[in-house]
Amino acid sequence: MMIDILLYILMGLSFLSFIRVLYGPSMADRMVGIDIFGILVVGVCALLVVKTGRTFLIDVAIAWIVLGFIATITLAKYLARKKLDE
Repeated sequence: MMIDILLYILMGLSFLSFIRVLYGPSMADRMVGIDIFGILVVGVCALLVVKTGRTFLIDVAIAWIVLGFIATITLAKYLARKKLDE
């Protein structure tokens, strides 16, 4: 019961962060929205593991976090106007 409530809360917050991605005033704001969305997706995966016992969702969460980290570093380099190999 409590896990269901937490899932609904995380899905609602994911929707709000997705709206931030769509209507963010700058590229940096949109990237922050994508980062927050990724963190919330990992939270949903963790709650689904607890609820259903399907442990492959932990692998999905880890992959999502790694890709989000790489995307954040790439955007930071782009916004700083540096080359990606520096």
